[in-house]
Amino acid sequence: MSRLLYRIGHFSGRHPWRVLTAWILVAVAAFVLNGSIGGQPDETFRLPGAESQRAADALEARFPQETLYTSNVIFHSEDGLTTPQVKALVAEAVVQLEKGPHVSGVSDPYNPRGPTVSKDGNTAFATVAYDEAKIELPQYDAAEKAVADVRAAGIQVEYDGGLGYAKATGAPASEQLGILVAVVVLAVAFGSIVAMSVPIVVALFGIVIGFSSIGILSGAISMPEIATVVAMMLGLGVGIDYALFILARHRQHLEEGMPVPEAIGRANATAGLSVLFAGVTVVVAIAGLQVSGIPMMTMMGWASALMVAVVMFAAVTLLPAVLGIVRHKVNSVRVPFIKQKPANNPRSKSARWSAKVVAKPVRFGLVAAVLLGVLAAPVFAMRLGFADAGNDAPTTTTRKAYDLVADAYGPGVNGPMSVVVELDGSKDDAATLASVGKALAADPGVASVDDPTISPKKDLAVFNVTPTTAPQDAKTDQLVERLRNEVLPDTLGDARKDASVTGGTPMLSDISDRLQKRMPWFLGAVIGLAFVALLLVFRSILVPLKAALLNVLSVGAAYGVLVAVFQWGWGASLIGVHESVPIMPLAPMLMFAILFGLSMDYEVFLLSRVREQYLKHRDPKRAVIEGVGSTARVITSAALIMISVFAAFLLDPDVTTKMFGLGLSVAVLLDVTLVRMVLVPAAMSLLGHRAWWLPAWLDRILPNIDLEGGEHQYELDVLEEAEADVASPDEEREPAAV
Repeated sequence: MSRLLYRIGHFSGRHPWRVLTAWILVAVAAFVLNGSIGGQPDETFRLPGAESQRAADALEARFPQETLYTSNVIFHSEDGLTTPQVKALVAEAVVQLEKGPHVSGVSDPYNPRGPTVSKDGNTAFATVAYDEAKIELPQYDAAEKAVADVRAAGIQVEYDGGLGYAKATGAPASEQLGILVAVVVLAVAFGSIVAMSVPIVVALFGIVIGFSSIGILSGAISMPEIATVVAMMLGLGVGIDYALFILARHRQHLEEGMPVPEAIGRANATAGLSVLFAGVTVVVAIAGLQVSGIPMMTMMGWASALMVAVVMFAAVTLLPAVLGIVRHKVNSVRVPFIKQKPANNPRSKSARWSAKVVAKPVRFGLVAAVLLGVLAAPVFAMRLGFADAGNDAPTTTTRKAYDLVADAYGPGVNGPMSVVVELDGSKDDAATLASVGKALAADPGVASVDDPTISPKKDLAVFNVTPTTAPQDAKTDQLVERLRNEVLPDTLGDARKDASVTGGTPMLSDISDRLQKRMPWFLGAVIGLAFVALLLVFRSILVPLKAALLNVLSVGAAYGVLVAVFQWGWGASLIGVHESVPIMPLAPMLMFAILFGLSMDYEVFLLSRVREQYLKHRDPKRAVIEGVGSTARVITSAALIMISVFAAFLLDPDVTTKMFGLGLSVAVLLDVTLVRMVLVPAAMSLLGHRAWWLPAWLDRILPNIDLEGGEHQYELDVLEEAEADVASPDEEREPAAV
C-alpha cells in the first residue's frame, strides 16, 4: 500500500494537471447526477419492530382521514377569551388558518363537541392539520397573517410543533466559522498564505463531491437532513486534518532537499498511509451505527462514512496534484508577523514537554488519569431522554406555547399518548373497550381518557390518554411501562385482542430501550474493529489495547461533562441552556462513533512517527520524545480546527445541537491535551520495548503493512520514473535538490 501511495503521489506531482482535470470531471459528474437523480431529505422517522411504531402504522393505515402532521395555535388573555368580540376574532382566525398552504383542517376552540377553552377561560387552542410532514416558512407566514387581528386586539398567540419551529433562526453556518478558524490556525502553523490555503481548498473540493454523492444516495434511500449536516461537519474537520498531515510531511521533505515529486511521493507513502488507515478507522466506527437498529442513525452513519471516504481519497490524490502545481511556492507569501518554523523541530516546546512526561511517566500519567476520571464520574448519573419544547429558550414561541398549555391544562397535555386496541368484530368488542377505558382512567398516572374513536371498518379503536406528568418526567416513562406490562394485559386477559401504546413519549421510550440494548454490541464492534486495524498497522498487541482504553476514557469524560452541564446545570446558562435537560439517547452512540474514529486519527499519526523513530535507533523513550515533538504542532492545529467546527454548534438555539457541539468539542480538547500530550507518552514510556511486542505466531500470519515506507521501494520507483522521463522527454525535469 505504501508503494502504491508513493506512486500516486509521485505521479500527481509530475502530472498535476491531469489529476486535477480528473477530479474536476468527477465533481461535474457528481453535481449533474445529483441534479437529475438525487433526492430530497426525508424526515420520516421510523423504529421498525417497536410496539409504538406498529401502533402508529395501524393508525395511519386504518384512519386515512386523519393526519399525523399537526401544530397547535394557542390563544391566551388574562382578560378571558369568552366574550363575543374575542370569539368572533378567534373564529375569523380559524377561517383564515384553513386557507393556509397544505392545511387540511383546523379545529374550532369553541366547538361544543370538543371545546379547548381552559377552565378559567383564559386559554384556548386550535389544532391545524397539514397534509405534509415538513412545515416551512410559507405556512408560518400564512398563520401569522391569519392571527394578525387577534394579536392586534392584545391577545397572545403562540405556536407549538412544526409551525413553531418553522421560523426558528439557527446559528451562523458552522462551516463558515470552521473555515475562518482553520485559516487563522493554519496561518499561524505554517506562516504562509499558500500553505494555509492548500488544505482548505482540498477539503472543500472533497466536501462538494461528498455532498453531491449523498444527494445521489438520497435518491435511492430515505436520508434525513441531519445526516447531511453531520456529514458536512465531519467532512470539513477531517478533510482539513488529513490534508494538513500530508502537507506537514511534504514540507519536511522539501526542507531536507528532496525534489518536489519525490517529496510528495514520500509524504503520501508515509503520512498518506497514516491518513488512509485513520480514515478507514473513522469510516468503520461511524458505519458501526448500523448496529443501532434505527434507520435515521444508520443513514447518518453511512452519509458521514461516505463523506469521510471522499475527503480521505482527496487527501491522497488531489492534494499531491495541488502540491505539484504550487511546487516550491508552497511556503511563499508569508503571513505578516508570523515567523515560519521548521517542519521538524526536535527542540520544540512539545518535545521538551514530552521529555518531562517520559522522565516521570507515573506522576504525569496518574494526574491526567485522575482528571479524566473526575470528569467522567457524572456518567453514572446519566438519564436518557429527549428534549422537548420545555427546554427551548424562554423567548421562543414554542416554549411560551408549552408553558401556556401546561399551566392551563396540566403538564401531561404536552405529551399525550394513544392506546390502540385491535377489534375482531365480535359482540364483546364494546365490553372490551369499556373495560380498557375504565382501567386506563383508574391508573394514578392518567389525568384523562377520551372516549374511543372507532375506525371506519370497525377493526381498530384508539383512546387518547393524557398523563398527569410532563413528557420528560420519569413518571411518564413509568406510566408507559405500566400500561404495557400491567394495565392492558390484565384488562384484556384471555380476550383475543391486542392493545398497544403509541405517541411521542412511548416512541421515545422505545428508542431509549433499543439503544441501551444495542449499545454493548455497538461498542464491541467499533472497539474490536479498531483494535484489529491498529494491530495490522503497528504490529503490536499493547499499542491498540492502550489506544482503546484511553479513547474510552476520554469519551467517558466527555459524557460526564454533558451530564454536569445539561442535567445538573453547571454553566448551562453560558451556552444558552436554561432548563435541566436529559441526555438525548442518540447522543452517546453517535458521539462514541465520531469521537472514537477521530481519536484514532491522532493516534495513528502520532504513533506512526514514534514507531518510525523507534525502528531507526531502538530507543523507546527517545522515540516517544521525537515522535511527539515532530507531530504535536500538526495534531494541535488539526484539533483546534475540529474543536472550532464542533463548538460553532453551541450557537444554535436547539438544545440537542448544543449537546452535540459541547460533547464533541470537549472530547477532542481532552483527547489532544490530556491523552495525546500526557497519557500516551507516559504509557509508551512505561511500556518501553514491550509496546511493540507481537507473538511470533501472530507475526507470521499478519500481513506486513509498511506504515513508514521502506527506502528500497523509493529507489526502485525513482528508477522507474527516470525511465518514464526518458520515454517522455517533453515532461519538465525536476531539479536535483531544492
